[in-house]
Amino acid sequence: MLDIGWNELLVIALVTIIVVGPKELPLVLRTVTQFMRKLRAMASEFQSGLDELARDAELQDLKKSIEKTASQDIAGDLEKSVDPTGEINRSARALEASLKEEPKPEARTPKRKKTKTDVAVGTETSADSPEPDKADKI
Repeated sequence: MLDIGWNELLVIALVTIIVVGPKELPLVLRTVTQFMRKLRAMASEFQSGLDELARDAELQDLKKSIEKTASQDIAGDLEKSVDPTGEINRSARALEASLKEEPKPEARTPKRKKTKTDVAVGTETSADSPEPDKADKI
């Protein structure tokens, strides 16, 4: 701190006793210690104020960098790097449009009746086949 040795402290103590006197010495020491406490409190308050300013400056820098990042068009940048010609995007939109269209009705195939051999074997020709006639079962 001040780098005061024992010799200097002894000289200061002797001068204080001679100047102030032994009766007033406790009052002077009390006043000096109160003054030192106030000085230390002001110094710590000043230090905390500087620390708060530094934190605010860091937060402002962080806020600026976040705003800068948020303002960038990341999706657009990614799209440009993956599909610079836009061909994939056009293909995807064409596929999406074709899926949204209603499917066209397909021509139905004529239903085939079961024959006697199909009934005897127990196989069916199609799931949509009509029930065989009772005469076919004999």
